[in-house]
Amino acid sequence: QVQLVESGGGLVQAGGSLRLSCAASGRSLSTYTMKWYRENPGKQRELVATITGDGSTDYTDSVKGRFTISRDNAKKTVYLQMNSLKPEDTAVYYCNAVRAIWDQSWGQGTQVTVSS
Repeated sequence: QVQLVESGGGLVQAGGSLRLSCAASGRSLSTYTMKWYRENPGKQRELVATITGDGSTDYTDSVKGRFTISRDNAKKTVYLQMNSLKPEDTAVYYCNAVRAIWDQSWGQGTQVTVSS
């Protein structure tokens, strides 16, 4: 397994931008599909963005055109560039590395707060 640490969260005004980072230690990330989730209290954790080992990406509809997921396998880091942020993007964002159902890791989360 890999160990993941997220960073880059914070408080930003609506319309602003943030870039989240997910740094991994341990194994190489190259064979892992990497995902960003977000969660609010009392709500189900939501899958926001996915990037496969070969760089294919997918996004939930609400962030398409605003968020971009990318990865740098040499740096063992995955990024989530978030532009045109909205108050409804407020959540704790989690990084997830998955290679199989028995081989996945989560970070501790980073808080993103978007003020109106």
